[in-house]
Amino acid sequence: MSFDPRVFKRYLPILDWGSKYNANAFANDGIAAIIVTIMLIPQSLAYALLAGLPAEAGLYASIVPIMLYTVFGTSRALAVGPVAVVSLMTAAAVGAVAEQGTAGYATAAITLAFLSGAMLVTLGLFRLGFLANFLSHPVIAGFITASGVLIAASQLKHILGVSAGGHTLVHLLESLWTHLSEINWITLVIGVLATAFLFWVRKGLKPLLRKAGLGPRLADVVTKAGPVAAVVVTTLVVGVFRLDQHGVRIVGEVPQSLPPFTWPISSLALLKQLFIPALLISIIGFVESISVAQTLAAKKRQRVDPDQELIGLGAANLGAAFTGGFPVTGGFSRSVVNFDAGAETPAAGAFTAVGLAIAALFLTPLIYFLPQATLAATIIVAVLSLVDFKILKTTWGYSKADFTAVLATIVLTLISGVEVGVSAGVILSIALHLYKTSKPHIAEVGLVPGTEHFRNIKRHEVLTTPELVTIRVDESLYFANARFLEDYILDRMAEDKALKHVVLMCTAINEIDSSALEALEEVNSRLADNGIKFHLSEVKGPVMDRLQRSHFLHDLTGQVFLSQFAAMKALGDVTGPTPATDAA
Repeated sequence: MSFDPRVFKRYLPILDWGSKYNANAFANDGIAAIIVTIMLIPQSLAYALLAGLPAEAGLYASIVPIMLYTVFGTSRALAVGPVAVVSLMTAAAVGAVAEQGTAGYATAAITLAFLSGAMLVTLGLFRLGFLANFLSHPVIAGFITASGVLIAASQLKHILGVSAGGHTLVHLLESLWTHLSEINWITLVIGVLATAFLFWVRKGLKPLLRKAGLGPRLADVVTKAGPVAAVVVTTLVVGVFRLDQHGVRIVGEVPQSLPPFTWPISSLALLKQLFIPALLISIIGFVESISVAQTLAAKKRQRVDPDQELIGLGAANLGAAFTGGFPVTGGFSRSVVNFDAGAETPAAGAFTAVGLAIAALFLTPLIYFLPQATLAATIIVAVLSLVDFKILKTTWGYSKADFTAVLATIVLTLISGVEVGVSAGVILSIALHLYKTSKPHIAEVGLVPGTEHFRNIKRHEVLTTPELVTIRVDESLYFANARFLEDYILDRMAEDKALKHVVLMCTAINEIDSSALEALEEVNSRLADNGIKFHLSEVKGPVMDRLQRSHFLHDLTGQVFLSQFAAMKALGDVTGPTPATDAA
């Protein structure tokens, strides 16, 4: 058996882009890595806080996972690591099985990463990346919007300096209201100023630097370093004035080391408890990641393989599980920064991992006095960019069904938590698909004068035959819509006593399942009982292959025509034009 190197390149994309790596790519990747590293240091710490874990877990989850994605991932610009939504889902899942701050909590977090990684790799090996298509974009947008609101609300306790908790918006607000008397005013001032500064940095700093004469690349680097400036200044203020002795909560001691080896599988019971949350995190993480990766790849006419992306993200999560991290995925903001900074290959991620490893080894003592309020401000500013309630207005004007699904996802996420919200999103996406396809658009068509084309008799002036009705169904036929088509044809037969021929025009039918086949057999039989012949036209090859393996064609009372024009010529003379109307 001959060796095929393409097999290795498929599962190890690094062998493909790595063989073409050059000095120019190295320089561009290096610059991008510096910018992303500056951005990721405070972000990683903040997302660990959001997940309910020690600050160092954020750094650990951003080193080995990035390295592994560099080897197995196909996106040239995707930056993998902790992200807001997945961190929130981690806190909700792990908080249900262990108490925050305990060893069991950290163990549950790495177990969650292990399960997520194993699931993603399995899906990738079985080439099941298409499953992400079952989640509609409006529903995902609604879930992310609601999650952004939840995340921002969950960080208000750090801005206020109070002890509050909860995994739903109602519980969070109730808890905050109960503890309002405990506000630490110094913490509040730090938190508000840090939040205001970070909002200003995102919108106003770069234009100001450009006016001052800085080049676009340097202005961009300085802008991305804004969160670092907030970290440095607030840490110095708290440390110099020892504000921690006045109730300001700080990060405290962070181990000065590289990621440790951790063993994620502690018990079968824990695996069972975290299985469903891990599945939901895998789905949401993959959808967010592949959306970002494909968007950025399209800008440079590059290709992203969804199945290999599953393997890449799975490997990253397995890496997090064995090195003290928590679930990770491709982040939108950091990936865009990585792309805009000029990253050419996944090596930029590896360089970023090196930078974060250096930070973990040498810089952690410097963040001892870092106030948690500053990290909370970093999270709030980052996640509020995800909140987009305009999706409600957009879907209301375009599709009431989509609007209902989006609104339900948002409301359920806010009042019941992220797990219920994402579960509802998955179910609603599938239900929405079934609903839309269960009542497909059906049109009676006629011949456009002077052509061989057929169009809807309610939209165009067309030629028809009194004894012949041609029905075009614009959907594949399966169990959910088979009865709908059957009822339509039989109702149409009942109202037209002159009818002798019914032709089903199959141009839009890509599949006929067993339920639909039984419905067509019933239509054929009922029409025959009334002296009407049933015909098919323009049947696609794969559909015809399936029909030929059944008794349907043998029992068919009519014929199968290559084209609808041939059917009309064979079955009757046409009459004058049917006046067009405004009906759909």
